[in-house]
Amino acid sequence: MTFVIGSACIDVMDQSCIEVCPVDCIYVEDDDRMCFVEPDECIDCAVCEAACPVGAIFRDTDLPSDIAEFANLNKLWFEDKDATRRRVDALAD
Repeated sequence: MTFVIGSACIDVMDQSCIEVCPVDCIYVEDDDRMCFVEPDECIDCAVCEAACPVGAIFRDTDLPSDIAEFANLNKLWFEDKDATRRRVDALAD
């Protein structure tokens, strides 16, 4: 199990989640419009979920169906950042 950052993070990126993550598994780069959880590094501690001021972080098993795609986007960012950024841009517009 892992946590997933959803659409509420787009263009907000408060980054409180990054500050509290004990294993540093949440990433963002200058070209990104949101943060991403590395699923292979996440230890499922839930600290990030409580720290997010916009409620953008969910357990992967609790991800609302209307943002289910973000589970794949969080994984894809670590494989193909440009493709992920294009998809996030499309979802945000």
